[in-house]
Amino acid sequence: MGSSERRSRLGWWALAIALALALAFVAYAFVGTLVLGLFVYYGSRPVYRRVAGQIESKTLSAAGTLFLLSLPALFLVGYTVAVGVRELSAFTGTGIEAYYSRLIPGSTDVPGMLSHPQRLVGSDLGTAWGEFMTALKSLGILSRSLLTLFLSISFAFFALRDGDRLASWFRGEMGEESAVVAYLSAVDEDLSIVYFGNVLTILLVGVAATILYNGFAAIAPAGVAFPLPTVFALLTGLATFVPLVVGKLVYVPLTIYFGWQALQVRTRLLWFPVAFFVVSLLLLDLLPQTVIRPYISGRTTHTGLVMFAYILGGVLFGWYGIFLGPLVLVLVVQFAGIVFGDLVHGKRVTPTSSLSIGSNPPEEK
Repeated sequence: MGSSERRSRLGWWALAIALALALAFVAYAFVGTLVLGLFVYYGSRPVYRRVAGQIESKTLSAAGTLFLLSLPALFLVGYTVAVGVRELSAFTGTGIEAYYSRLIPGSTDVPGMLSHPQRLVGSDLGTAWGEFMTALKSLGILSRSLLTLFLSISFAFFALRDGDRLASWFRGEMGEESAVVAYLSAVDEDLSIVYFGNVLTILLVGVAATILYNGFAAIAPAGVAFPLPTVFALLTGLATFVPLVVGKLVYVPLTIYFGWQALQVRTRLLWFPVAFFVVSLLLLDLLPQTVIRPYISGRTTHTGLVMFAYILGGVLFGWYGIFLGPLVLVLVVQFAGIVFGDLVHGKRVTPTSSLSIGSNPPEEK
């Protein structure tokens, strides 16, 4: 290789590094948007592939999957959480506005400004200006939230429509037998399990528990009260993360509580806690663990690690950490299994994994 060729390659590598740094900066600036888009993508991809098998147009398949399935699911979860917060607010004697304003400061001032515009007219200039700036700040927060949702859905749309073509191009450039392709393929499969499998199981259990608990709250006999059914339903969904124990963390203490209430009133009322326990055991425990989770997830990353990734990610990074934590976990686990050992021993990195807590590369299956 001549000196001119070396200089040319050095220039191209410099440009590649500059572009990689620019992309890293963009990813850092919009990390919440990107990880939410990844979550929507992996949550929608299994359904999209089924739809794409029936509809020739990938654009229609991707748009239909997102707007007919993913967005309604997001709104359903948001509504369930809102109902749970409202129940908790009523139970503690605090209005829901107090909790909501802690999450989005100043957001509760916008409805008041719109319904009582005389507050601006009848106030002195300083007060009116302060309320006006608060309303602008709240509208800005709302607009940024909508923009984040729009960009995430757009990212998921293009990833669904063009993801296979991009993956084929990358495999062709790097080679099907390369370690980097094996690494990214294993990461892709683990993310599809962690995002789609585990999260969908939790959402299904949470929604089912919401219907079940509110139904039992409606038929509860006099003397047996069911407090905060939607809040406990959400906790039941989250408890699905805990291996083996799962929803028992919630519905068993509730059963004991109902039994204690029934014994205080009349022994005949024990039918209620018994029925609640049996139905919860079947629908919120045995069915998810024996049918839903194995069907959706298959082989998965270590459940305890996934649980800590979701919790610690949210604590460290905020709302988007719920999606960023599992992504970091999967990247680290697959790097440790495929790359780390060969690097430490000075060997050529091969597309094989030395760990058994994540998905294996395609060559090992």
